[in-house]
Amino acid sequence: MTTIYVDADACPVKAEAERVALRHKVPMVLVCNGGLRAPETPLVRVVYVAEGLDAADRWIAEAAGPGDIVVTADIPLAADCVALGATVLKPDGEELTERNIGNVLAARNLMTELRSADPLGTGGGGKPFSKADRARFSQALDRVLTRRR
Repeated sequence: MTTIYVDADACPVKAEAERVALRHKVPMVLVCNGGLRAPETPLVRVVYVAEGLDAADRWIAEAAGPGDIVVTADIPLAADCVALGATVLKPDGEELTERNIGNVLAARNLMTELRSADPLGTGGGGKPFSKADRARFSQALDRVLTRRR
């Protein structure tokens, strides 16, 4: 059975994921360090992990497997989950697969190097998260769950 795992600490699409999960009657697990209140539905649960670097990522990587869906913006976690056979969606709706995860991981590593080489911190941040990004995510999750049926 498919389960949706959400790397929930900084995820901007928790509500959208929950709406789609409930519509498809698919269980969802929000994994975080704390600060989230459990939704009042038996299909959605919250798992609180210990404080610490990548604790939620490690928990998700141990729990997810073939047939599951992982929602994360963390590219190394996404790569681990793709290797395990899970479907990975970024919050903007982009699906990460065996075909594209290598390029996405390489680009992420390159950008990390470039940012660290900017001692004055003049590099700009990313673009703001938009309503269109939320809509693309909801459509992508709905499409993946429909494909599973």
